[in-house]
Amino acid sequence: MDEIWERAVEIALDGQTDVASVRTLTLDRAVKCVHGRLPPPALLEKFNNLQHLSVANIGISSLGQFPHLQNLQKLILSDNRIVGGLEYLVEAGLESLRDLDFDGIVDVDEDEESDADEEEETKTLREDEEDEGEEDEDNDLVEEIDEDDGDDEDVVEVHEIDNSRLLAQ
Repeated sequence: MDEIWERAVEIALDGQTDVASVRTLTLDRAVKCVHGRLPPPALLEKFNNLQHLSVANIGISSLGQFPHLQNLQKLILSDNRIVGGLEYLVEAGLESLRDLDFDGIVDVDEDEESDADEEEETKTLREDEEDEGEEDEDNDLVEEIDEDDGDDEDVVEVHEIDNSRLLAQ
């Protein structure tokens, strides 16, 4: 997996070889993390002057072993499934960090709570609909169409009948 990350960084640098001059590194969608981990810290720590790092939509779920990037000012982590772990950013000593983008992050715990709330709302709606259905069942009228036995064959009579009669049959 390290080779894949190395190749992604190489492509993002677009031929730039002086790591001291790199200020921005964008690895968005460059790699899909199967295990949800960032690249090895040493791979990014060599960029001493890195100010802007974007790792959006790469599938990370953990910020563990976040690299020490003392000059990093902007970090984009959007569209990943990160579960907690902000303490790793503190441990990494990101003292210059001023802009942290978590847009589109799904907190699994909140997502599970949201699903449970949604299920409860759906259940309540179904129960309400069933209650309304029982009330309406007694009052619903169904149109019954019978052909008139009279002289005019084109005339159709419409009779309203109580729905409960149909259910009893």
